[in-house]
Amino acid sequence: MEPKEIKEIKAIIDLMKKNDLSVFEIEKEGFRLKLQRGASVQAAGGAGPVAAAASPKTGPTAHEAAQAAPRPIETVPLKDIVSPMVGTFYRAASPDTPPFVDVGKAVTEDTVVCIIEAMKVMNEIKAETSGVIAEAVAENGKPVQFGQPLFRVR
Repeated sequence: MEPKEIKEIKAIIDLMKKNDLSVFEIEKEGFRLKLQRGASVQAAGGAGPVAAAASPKTGPTAHEAAQAAPRPIETVPLKDIVSPMVGTFYRAASPDTPPFVDVGKAVTEDTVVCIIEAMKVMNEIKAETSGVIAEAVAENGKPVQFGQPLFRVR
């Protein structure tokens, strides 16, 4: 790696710190670099595992790190449980009861995962897929739209 490239990477790191950025990724002429600082990050729109930071000061060169950087796990794609209607999302039957499902709970096609209230009618929503709840996306007591992800299943 050329000293010029190391200076550029250090400048990017400084910009990340200055602008409070947690992830920076660039791909140019077959060269890919992804830098991450801090703990793992979950995007609001779609979570997925985040690649480790490539540090120019230790370990392999940035180019080698970019080539060897872990990719998001694609062997187990997450499936979305989506809202079949517009309404208000509730994770439990009532405020005093535990949620129907939580992260880490196994579900089958017939498992009730939540309730959506639409026009004063409480509609039980089933998983319609098998797996383990990986993420609860929708916020309890908030409106949801048709097709909006409610949960992600691994």
